[in-house]
Amino acid sequence: MTRAKGRATRGGLRGWGGVTGMAVACAVTASLTLLPLAHGDGTFGGLSAGHGAAPAAPAKSAEECEDPEASLPAKDADGPSIEKIRKRGKLIAGVDQNSFQWGYRNPETRTLEGFDIDLVHAIAEDILGDRDAVIFRAIPTNQRIAALEKDKVDVVVRTMTINCKRIGQVAFSTAYFQAGQQVLAPKTSTIDGYNESLKGKRVCTAEGSTAYDALNEKSFGAVFQDEHDGTGQDEDRLTVPNQLDCLVRLQLGEVDAVVTDNALAAGQAAQDPAVELKGDRPFTTEYYGVAAKLGADDLVARVNHVLEDYRSGGAGSPWMTSYRAWLATGLPGITGPPAPEYRSN
Repeated sequence: MTRAKGRATRGGLRGWGGVTGMAVACAVTASLTLLPLAHGDGTFGGLSAGHGAAPAAPAKSAEECEDPEASLPAKDADGPSIEKIRKRGKLIAGVDQNSFQWGYRNPETRTLEGFDIDLVHAIAEDILGDRDAVIFRAIPTNQRIAALEKDKVDVVVRTMTINCKRIGQVAFSTAYFQAGQQVLAPKTSTIDGYNESLKGKRVCTAEGSTAYDALNEKSFGAVFQDEHDGTGQDEDRLTVPNQLDCLVRLQLGEVDAVVTDNALAAGQAAQDPAVELKGDRPFTTEYYGVAAKLGADDLVARVNHVLEDYRSGGAGSPWMTSYRAWLATGLPGITGPPAPEYRSN
């Protein structure tokens, strides 16, 4: 199936007020941190995630990958992964709690909110009949794949880009959002996009992110890799575990720019009006998917079934309702979700 390659643009953004607002948000987050990813006894907050997923399917190499967004056909059926979730009575979802508008803890209500969080609730409602039957696990950007491989979570719904490298590590649903890489920098910066204006500039990315891969392929002379001097100091100045750490580095003047998904960058610009997206459009086209463990085919097919319902209904669909609630201000002009693509076999 051919998918239209639309583009998202940034509108006027107003937010929480720079370093001060961020410091307040981080303080609240620190005091209300979700259950840790793992404990020394191999359980999650005293609850074992179980090991009922089917054996992982053989991974395709990047050379064999032609259409990474193509997923399993949608099915409303049970299987070992679904049964494990039902037996537990909770869906365990790996999410972000620091990405404004996507997955973040509201400092006033102390609840998790955002576009990704709405989708997790929809998955839980379909499988368990209760949208609140969810255990949220806050996981860093660089631990998304490991959390699935080690059975720490059932799904990861955390602005995770589908690509050829990752489909050999996890199983993805059909795409639920189109994004792209873009540069975030202070409004006063001479940086004007992903181009030669980055030469000599310190650029922050998250470890294991597609932004880091993009810079590694073509950096325009930007400084984006940490130098290790053997002292253990400043090892995470430019490449950080969590993408939001880059915004803090930018606010403190420790880096000159951030490269990340435009969808995330729009939320960060909303948090700090002193920064903005540079360039008139993203320099890549990427799609977010719900990730599950390799071999959990019944769960992937079920999530695809949920997404079919989630997209349906045009302007009144759950997808569009969530988009208007969380993303329309920072990413205006989006008229609908990306069309799903399915594998023929």
